This record gives sequence, structure tokens and C-alpha cells, in this order.
Amino acid sequence: MLYLAEVQKQKSGFMGGGGKAEFKLIACQRSEQSWSAYDETIPAPDDVTYNAGAIIMVELTGAKQVRRHFEAGRQLVSILQNFSKLQEKSKTQEEEIEQWKQSLTYQSQELNRREMEMEARQEQLQQMEEDFERLDQQRQEIEDTRQEVERLREEFDRKSQELEGAWAHLNGEVRRFEERQEEQQQSATLDDEKAGTLRALLDQISGAVAPTESVREQLHQSFEILDQQQQRLQQHWQGLEGNRTSAQQRQSDLEQQAQNIRDAWQAWYEAQEGVEDLKAELRSQQQALSLKQDYVKALEAQIKAQADLHRNVCFLADGSDSITIGVSIDLQALEAMPLDDLQRITQDLESELEKNSKFVNSQEEELTYKQEELDEIQRRIDEANDFDRLQLENELKDEQDGYEMLNETLVGQRRNLREREAILKQHKSILARRQGHAVGEGEPGEIDLKPVLNQIEAHRQAMQDELSQVQAAIQSIHGQIEHLQTQVDHHTSQQIAQREEVRQLEANLNDQRAAVAELWGKVYLYEELLQPAQDGYDSLRQTIQTIGDLMSQFQEASDYQLQGITEMQQMIEQLTSQSAELAAS
Repeated sequence: MLYLAEVQKQKSGFMGGGGKAEFKLIACQRSEQSWSAYDETIPAPDDVTYNAGAIIMVELTGAKQVRRHFEAGRQLVSILQNFSKLQEKSKTQEEEIEQWKQSLTYQSQELNRREMEMEARQEQLQQMEEDFERLDQQRQEIEDTRQEVERLREEFDRKSQELEGAWAHLNGEVRRFEERQEEQQQSATLDDEKAGTLRALLDQISGAVAPTESVREQLHQSFEILDQQQQRLQQHWQGLEGNRTSAQQRQSDLEQQAQNIRDAWQAWYEAQEGVEDLKAELRSQQQALSLKQDYVKALEAQIKAQADLHRNVCFLADGSDSITIGVSIDLQALEAMPLDDLQRITQDLESELEKNSKFVNSQEEELTYKQEELDEIQRRIDEANDFDRLQLENELKDEQDGYEMLNETLVGQRRNLREREAILKQHKSILARRQGHAVGEGEPGEIDLKPVLNQIEAHRQAMQDELSQVQAAIQSIHGQIEHLQTQVDHHTSQQIAQREEVRQLEANLNDQRAAVAELWGKVYLYEELLQPAQDGYDSLRQTIQTIGDLMSQFQEASDYQLQGITEMQQMIEQLTSQSAELAAS
């Protein structure tokens, strides 16, 4: 299992340095993207060279043994990048959830609004049903009126037949009267019996005339009801045409909105391709940055190796009498210097070298004394029991820390002493030569490592310069990455906003399509309901109009009959009066 750990070193010895390394486990990997806090300290392997406080990755076996370990820099960067991506994804999801909440709120409001519209339309349909029920009731009333008219027409036909019979009888009586009148030699007399018979016949004919006033009144009321119903139907027809016009206009608007949404999606995809190009360029710059960073690590490792090599060469020179590190002295200045001054400087250097030698020798003696103490403590450890051994081991560690610190201090002092010896040797050589003494060519077998150190330093400086250039390039790439990242974030946020806007437009378009479909359904429903009602109204009005025409014919025939009856009554009265005059004479 993989752990994130911090390198710690136990404090021991002089000044608390040189302790054994430990790994403090601070996090444990549960899955590829999941880490959890962890707190445990385990001993580190002997080959650990990390500095205290370094963050590393440690892979442990089931028995908590270190299988492998490595620096956590790159993996931490990867983990942080993944965490950043997860945060961005989580933020995007939160924004999408919030947008969905807003969309659901809007849809809920829209559903409430549509529910209210449905209730209003249901009320309208209920009102129409009530109107249709009233229309059916009026149709039934008109049907009753039609039946009454049929009954009256039948009665009229019956009375017409009776009237025809009476007219036939009357015509027979008239013919008989005319025959008798001829028999009586043109006598214009009419006895009372015959006159009474004729009057009875005329009264019978007059009673056979059917009254039409009540029927006309009912027909007039029916026409008024039909006119009212036609007005209501006309209102519904106007509403139907208004809804049809509105549906057509909204359908045209929907087609335009759909085209606008298709254009918006096309623009979004084109812009998305630009964002993908920016992301590809960003990934390219990130890969270049990763390569540069790897190169920086390699240069830093080489620079560190050069520094270690320089230090090791210096240690080698310090630890050998046959190896020297040349010092740079202005020989021309020494040649031109007055002899007394050169002799004085040489004596001063010799005196100072003697003092430094005494100090270094005393430090060497101290180091030897400490080594003897270490040997003594080690001997006592070998002979001590377990309880005393633990205390002696702690004491040994403290003494070892002091010994190492003193030894490191002596390394520089020895190097400084050897440099002073070399400088004094050159001064003495020039002084002896100027005084006329014979001068040797130097110590046999001495090796000057100054050129090697100079070459190492030059190589290290060249790599340091190259490191500076690469770091400057990394800084430039960082700037480019930040600029590209800003552009990518900006355009990505714009794309997200535009995508949500287009999706919202699509949602609104779907809602409007549903509303338009509902409006078309209302139009079709009105057509299905209104057309049969209109046809029934037209048929009923035609029937009533036919009945009215028949009633006009009935009325005309009745008026004609009444006029004939009146003329006959006048004729009977005239004949009766003539008969009376003849009888009196």
C-alpha cells in the first residue's frame, strides 16, 4: 500500500545532529483518487539520504516493511492537479445542479401556469357544454313547436276538407237557389228556412278556419332564441379563428426559434473547437514545462554532484601530504616588492602559520582524545549489562556527534593551514632566490589539484548558467501556461454559459411547442364541436323557416276564406231582405 510520509531524524549526540531517519506516515492511498489521513511512525531503511522534513512516497508491505520509497514531488503535483480538476468538476456539477434547480423551479411555475390555463379552458369547455345543452333544449322546444305546427296543419287540412265540403254544399244550395229563382220567374226571394240553413253553413265554415296567432307567436320566440344562439356560436367562431391565427403565428415563431437554436448550436460547436485547440496548446506547454522541470532536476543533480566532487577533491587534498591545492599569488608583485618588505611579510606569514599550526595541533589532540573516549565507551558497552548498555549507547552517540562536528571543523582548518603553508613556501622560495640562495623546484611527488578544481568549478558554473536559462524558460512557460489557462477557463465558462443558455432556449422551445400543440388541439376540438352545432342550427332554422312559410300560406288561405264567407253572408242578407219585400207586397 502507498503512503505519503515525512522524513524525520531522531535527535542524538552533540547539538542534536546525526540521528537515525524515520518515516512519519501522514496519508494513506485508499484508491486512485482517494487519500485518507494517517498517523504512524516507522523506521527508515539505512540507505535513506533524504533531508529532514522531506516529503516522500513510501510503499509498504502487509507487515509494514518498506518495499520502496521515492520523492513525492511529481506525484504530489499530479495529486494536486487531479484534486484541482475534481474541484473544478465538482464546481461545474454544483453549477449544473443549481441550473437544474432553477430550471425545475421554472418548469414548476410553468406547470402551475399551464394548470391554471387548463382550468380556465376547462371552464370554457364547460360553458360551451352548457351552451350546447341549452341549444339541445332549444332544439327540443323548436321540435315541440314543429310538432304543434304539424298538428295545426293536420287540423287545418281537416278543417279545409270540412270547408271544402261546406263550400260544395253551399254551391249546391246556390245552384238549387238559382234553379228555384228561375222557376219563380226571376223572383229574388229567399225564405227564412233556407236563409237559416245558409247562415249555419257559413258559421260552420267560419269556425273551420284555423287560428294561427299562437303558432306565429311561438315561431317568433323560436326565431329570437335561434338569433341568440347564433350570436353565441358566432362568438365561438370568432374565438376559434383568433386561436387559429394565434396558433399559426406562434407556429411560425417556433420555426424561427428552432432555426436560431440550430444556428446557436453551430456557433457553440465552432467555439468549442477553438477551446479544444487552446486546451491542446495548453497541454503542449504543460508537457514542455514538465520536460524543462525534469531537465532542471537533472541539472541540479549534476550541480550537486559537481559540488560533492569539489568537496571530495578538497578532502582528498587535505588528507594527503603529496597532494596540494595551488593558491594564486601575484608573483610579479613579490618580485617587485622591496626585499625588506618581502622578508617582513614572510616572517609574519611564518609566525601566523606557527600560531595556526599550534591551534590545529591542539584540535587534533582534542580529536584524538575524543577518539580515545569513544573507544573507552565502546569497550564499556561491550562489557556492560543491558540496562547500562542503553545509557552508554546514548552517551556514545553524543560523543560521536561531538567528534564528527570537531572533525568537520578541522577539515576546513587543515585546508586553510595547507594553503598558508603553500603561500609561505612560495614567499620563502622567492625570498631565498632574491637573497642569492639556491632554490629547489618544489617537493618531489607533489600533485597540484587546483586545475582540476578550477575545471570542476567551471563545469559547475556552466551548468549553473544553463540552469538559470532553463529556469528563465520555465518562468516564461509558466507565464504562457497561466495566460492559456486563463483563456481556457474564460472560454470554457463562456461555453458552459452559452450551452446552458441554448439548452434553456430548447427547453423553452419545447414548452412553447407543447403550448402550441395544445392550442392546435383546442382549435381542432372547437371545430369538431362548433361545426356540428352550426349544422344543427342551420338545419333547425331552415325547418322553422319552412314552418313560417307554411303558416304564411295558411294565413293567406284563411284570409281568403273569411273574405268569401263575408261576401256570402252579405249576399244571404240581401236575398233575405228581397224575400221580405216580396212577401209584404
